[in-house]
Amino acid sequence: MKLQITSFEAVKTFHEHKKTNKMNVSKNKILVIDNYDSFVYNLVHYLEELDCEVTVKRNNQIELEEVNEFQKILLSPGPGIPSEAGIMNEVIQKYAATKSIFGVCLGQQAIGEVFGGKLDNLNDVYHGVSSFTIRTLDDEKIYNDVPKYFEVGRYHSWVVSNDEFPEELEITAVDENGQIMSLRHKHYDLRGVQFHPESILTPQGKKIIENWVNN
Repeated sequence: MKLQITSFEAVKTFHEHKKTNKMNVSKNKILVIDNYDSFVYNLVHYLEELDCEVTVKRNNQIELEEVNEFQKILLSPGPGIPSEAGIMNEVIQKYAATKSIFGVCLGQQAIGEVFGGKLDNLNDVYHGVSSFTIRTLDDEKIYNDVPKYFEVGRYHSWVVSNDEFPEELEITAVDENGQIMSLRHKHYDLRGVQFHPESILTPQGKKIIENWVNN
């Protein structure tokens, strides 16, 4: 016996399939690891404006296994050095190959250290300082529609060192003095910026966050 589908059934099936597909399209689920920084909710605000589903967890108030449910991980700025920032380094070690990770300031420094880099303690502390940054790789996706030379807001006293820079990483932007302002992994969806994209001193900051979210 041949199964016949009426036009009504076909239309009904089509709309049910369309509805199911729509329900399966979810927002970006992003975990923000809060390194006890006052800027973190500026980053969260940007992400929410970009229609992301955001969860914030402090670096010592989350288990490593909990991270697995998120599509993307943002490592926030914070005081001190990466080794003092709870499980942040462990998150990078465990999930670098499988998650999209974006480090800001301290977060970038952690990426550098995890892959064998060193940190330089600067003679001059940058706190609320605007400076020009120069893109060094034209294919870096977070800089889509961002000028080659652009202003950034800086709040830091450490940078990833140019000396003994990790082979697995590459530099994507520097400042006027050659200090590393952003980097990425050569194979993983892992990148960082030394500056603060959420600062009003970084006019292109929201665009940079948007590019990461949509990457």
